[in-house]
Amino acid sequence: MTEIVFESIYRERFPFWEKISDEDREYICRNSYSVAYPRGRNIHDGSDCSGVILVCSGCLRLYMMSDEGKDITLYRLHEGDLCMLSASCVLDAITFEVFVDAEQDSQCCVVSGPAFAAVSQRNPDIRIFALEAAVSRFSDVMWVMQQILFMSMDKRLAIFLFDESVRTGSDILTLTHGQIARYMGSAREVVSRMLKYFAGEGIVEVSRGGVTILDRKRLQKLTL
Repeated sequence: MTEIVFESIYRERFPFWEKISDEDREYICRNSYSVAYPRGRNIHDGSDCSGVILVCSGCLRLYMMSDEGKDITLYRLHEGDLCMLSASCVLDAITFEVFVDAEQDSQCCVVSGPAFAAVSQRNPDIRIFALEAAVSRFSDVMWVMQQILFMSMDKRLAIFLFDESVRTGSDILTLTHGQIARYMGSAREVVSRMLKYFAGEGIVEVSRGGVTILDRKRLQKLTL
C-alpha cells in the first residue's frame, strides 16, 4: 500500500487523525506496512512489540497460553478491528504475554510500534485513544473470565452460538467442535457432548460442516 492509501484508511479509523500535525500523520504512514497473513500464522508471540495491527480483512485470534501449553481465547478481531495489545512498547502497563494468530487468511495494516509510541508521546489524543482501545478489550477479557469461572457449560455454549449467529447474521455457523472449544477455552469433548445435548433437544443441528441453529428462541432463553 502507498502512504496515500494508509492516509485514507487511518483517517476513517483513527479519531485522533485530524488532531495531529501533518508531519506526525506522514510519519505514521511512512512507518506503516501492509501484510497478508496466511491462516494459521502466528503474528505475535508475546515477546516483542509487533506494532499496532488494523484488520482489513480476515480474522485474528488473541489468546493467553499457560506454561503447559494450554491456551484461552481472549477475543477475536475482524474487519475494522484494531489490536493494541500487540504493541507493548506503546502501553507500558501491558506486562503480560498475549499471542496473536491468523484464524483466516488476513490482510492487515501494521503501524510500527516504536513509531506509534514516539508519536503518542507528543500527542495526548493518541495516548488516550490507545488506552481507551486497550481498556475496551480488557472488558472483553473479563467477560471471558466471568464465563469460565462462574457460568455453566450449557449457558456458555448458548451465549457463544447466539453471539456468533448475531455477528455473522446467519443461523448456519461453519465452525468445527475444535474451533468452538478453542474459542470458549474448553475441551473439544465437552463441547461435542453439549452440542449433542442441544441437538437432542431440537435447538441445533450438528453436521460435519458446522452447527445450524434450529430454535433461536430456546437458544436465547438459555443465555439468560
